Amino acid sequence: MNVSPKDAWDNALALIQKNVSPQQYKTWFKPIIFESFDETTRTLLVQVPSPFVYEYLEENYIDLLSKVLRRTFYADVKLKYRIVTDNEHHITQDVEAEQHEVPVNAPLPKTKANQSPTTLDAAQPQQLDPNLNSHQTFANYIEGNSNKLPRSVGLSIAEHPGSPQFNPMFVYGPSGCGKTHLINAIGMRTKQLYPQKRILYVSARLFQVQYTNAVLHNTVNDFINFYQTIDMLIVDDIQEWMTATKTQDTFFHIFNHLFRNGKHIILASDRPPVDLRGMNDRLLTRFACGLIAELEKPNVQLCADILHSKIEKDGLQIPEDVIQYIAETANGSVRDLQGVINSLLAYSVVYNTTVDIKLAQRVIQRAVKIDDKPLTIDDILETVCKHFNVTLTAVNSRSRKQDLVMARQLSMYLAQKFTKMPASRIGKLVGGRDHSTVIHSCTRIQERIQTDSMFSSEVTSIENSFRLKN
Repeated sequence: MNVSPKDAWDNALALIQKNVSPQQYKTWFKPIIFESFDETTRTLLVQVPSPFVYEYLEENYIDLLSKVLRRTFYADVKLKYRIVTDNEHHITQDVEAEQHEVPVNAPLPKTKANQSPTTLDAAQPQQLDPNLNSHQTFANYIEGNSNKLPRSVGLSIAEHPGSPQFNPMFVYGPSGCGKTHLINAIGMRTKQLYPQKRILYVSARLFQVQYTNAVLHNTVNDFINFYQTIDMLIVDDIQEWMTATKTQDTFFHIFNHLFRNGKHIILASDRPPVDLRGMNDRLLTRFACGLIAELEKPNVQLCADILHSKIEKDGLQIPEDVIQYIAETANGSVRDLQGVINSLLAYSVVYNTTVDIKLAQRVIQRAVKIDDKPLTIDDILETVCKHFNVTLTAVNSRSRKQDLVMARQLSMYLAQKFTKMPASRIGKLVGGRDHSTVIHSCTRIQERIQTDSMFSSEVTSIENSFRLKN
């Protein structure tokens, strides 16, 4: 390095400024303060004003930082943050950045601000950016009963991407259960083991935007040819395509080409294929020919494990009783859990207070929708049976009498709406039905609510009775 470390840092900032928007630079990079550079260990130490700035940089700009610093310092430079955790008492914490193996002359990555979602680079294979989140890996994807099967299969696919088994892999589950993390982890692990493979993660919305742009510019053939070069295609939130007929037709041709050539396809949705109304039947049959894996919301034990992992990673001090309280009340969503921990950290730093049950209650009440006394499937069945004047035994039976079918379907609908249970579990508890029966029942009830005002009033009355009980 021919310049001083401070000048090298200034050069790095100048290079970053050219690759982000003015607002991004002002918000996230200008506040960073150069602290020191150790020539022996080749470690750059910079100060950031808060844990939030550190987390945001690591989440969104670590690739850009890594590549810029390797150009302005050394190829093996290490980045360390000095995080200001308490301004008033001048308390800081030093944390090493995640290390990325990046060639010195690699092109600078496009950030979310300057990347055009409507263009594709179909040049040499080695130039393909997989668009994966490097923080979502199997190493920090905590295993529990709700995700054991999808996680195990996903890891198997990553280790043997050429195998026809479990192709395609269709993952579904409610928001916050970890679908995006899992499919990213599959891509990250595959890329780690097989760096020569062309892997691409894309959201269904981005795919649709790219396709629309290709139509406008008369480049649909180039668009299809690009996607047909992928070795592992990962598409998130495909329920977005339910009304996009042209996008479905185009994806059908891409899917067929990849499938016939032994390329793996990973798909994620908030609902199973059977409930993707408006999706082309020929696509649905292909989605169902591999593995359909349900991700359930995490139970209390898994929530506690996830909290322990995040707390340990962030170096926080949170009492065990607070962790257990959060796990039991934060609605079983991984995003909610992370949000609660981030909020607790913010409150403790800004107000210089300890994290206790009282603070956790305050944060959860503001950040998470919870029930003081969650409904159980037994509560729902009891109320519905009483409303229709039928017995629980009759509802759980195989009888097709109209009043029993209605009570059965409504029980499933209300259970899906008011409990955290997955469809498969609800079906087992209502007469041993399967998840497709539950989904069909919920659809029938929703349709009748929309067309039958008297029935809609009945359902509202039952739902209000639940709220009065709480």
